[in-house]
Amino acid sequence: MAPCPAITRRRKSMVVPAVKAAKETCPLLTFDLPYVTFYYNQKVLLYKVGAEEGEFEKAVESLEKSLAEVLGYFYPLAGKLVQDEEGVLQVDCNDRGAEFVVSAAEDVHLSELAASDASPLLQDIVPYAGVQNHEGRELPLLAVQVTKLKDGMALGCSFNHVILDGNSTWHFMSSWAELARGLTTISLLPFHDRTKARNTRLKLDLPPLTAHIANGDGPAHQNGEVKPPSKPMREKIFHFSEEVLDKIKAQVNAHLEPDQKPFSSFQALGVHVWRSVIRARELPPESYTVFTLFVDCRKRLEPPMSDNYFGNLIQGIYTVTASGMLLAQPAEYGAGLLHQLINSHNAAAIDAKSTEWEKAPKLYNYKDAGINCVAVGSSPRFKVYEVDFGWGSPDSVRSGSNNKFDGMMYLYAGKEGGRSVDAEITLEAETMKKLEADEQFLTGCAV
Repeated sequence: MAPCPAITRRRKSMVVPAVKAAKETCPLLTFDLPYVTFYYNQKVLLYKVGAEEGEFEKAVESLEKSLAEVLGYFYPLAGKLVQDEEGVLQVDCNDRGAEFVVSAAEDVHLSELAASDASPLLQDIVPYAGVQNHEGRELPLLAVQVTKLKDGMALGCSFNHVILDGNSTWHFMSSWAELARGLTTISLLPFHDRTKARNTRLKLDLPPLTAHIANGDGPAHQNGEVKPPSKPMREKIFHFSEEVLDKIKAQVNAHLEPDQKPFSSFQALGVHVWRSVIRARELPPESYTVFTLFVDCRKRLEPPMSDNYFGNLIQGIYTVTASGMLLAQPAEYGAGLLHQLINSHNAAAIDAKSTEWEKAPKLYNYKDAGINCVAVGSSPRFKVYEVDFGWGSPDSVRSGSNNKFDGMMYLYAGKEGGRSVDAEITLEAETMKKLEADEQFLTGCAV
């Protein structure tokens, strides 16, 4: 897919850290390595600033300066993936920096990019679509694109997923925003000793670099080359207000035993989406369906790790049932499966899963999410609407096109605040059409 002609690149440069990296290398552990064949994680923040040329240039200057400063704290993002003489992958903290692109799409409005249906333009305002994480052996581990719009500005960021998870992504973003606002230091320093979580050295057989990257050309164009799915896909944001979430949660908890702990809002929303997607897919009742969740392990380890641990501390866990059983039983049946899945993943389970993977390291891809799946990434806990670079909260927050497949769902805090949630769901187009016509799904009310 060629870049959209509505978007023009003004300049590209490398932003190097303002201070030298504190360490020469950063180890990559069992929690980091499975994502080598995932794609760069992409986040898009839209702001109502920069419509005027002078205002835009001032914002770009602030972003570029503060990016250099924040990379000094989060120095692995400014490095390069390398394999040592034993084939163990690590980060060479060589301060080569992050890619920084300035572009313009002056006929594009914020509303086009913030629409509930994902705009194809999202592939062009965030870098490295279709680029896998192992290609960080040649490409920067962080790429940023700032795009001037007709009535605002888009900030697109691509993070190498081997380096960090969602928790660390938003730690980085909030710290970057603090420095842009003029703070002399960040409020929460990152913790970089990954060996405190698990101390392992694993040899990996990595895929070859794609030809255009191996030749030093970088991505074929700004958005890379994305293999189209076999069936048309659609990505759409569904907003769940506090009122709707309360209805969903109340229904799931309506028939509990007196001494039974209520299901959480996440468990209630998770089973609500799971059941709704299965209805929309119209699967045979005997077919299996999987719910996959990437769970944060920081507080589950013994001893627990603090929130400022910088890296990946997530594991993919899943539960499975028959589609007919999920729909025939009350909602609390599915919620119970999620409750058991989440609560049973303690320190012992984390260690067992890590040990199993270390015996035969497997590099994951989409099919590993499970058959007829609903898979959840990101979290409404992340304070995405508090990423203020000095010109206010984002107007909207979206994901790029990477790491999306039939059944993938990213959860974000709702812009209105409180307990509201935005669910960014990717489905086959025909399934999505049925889901968005499902009043029970949209309103949380049984029909």
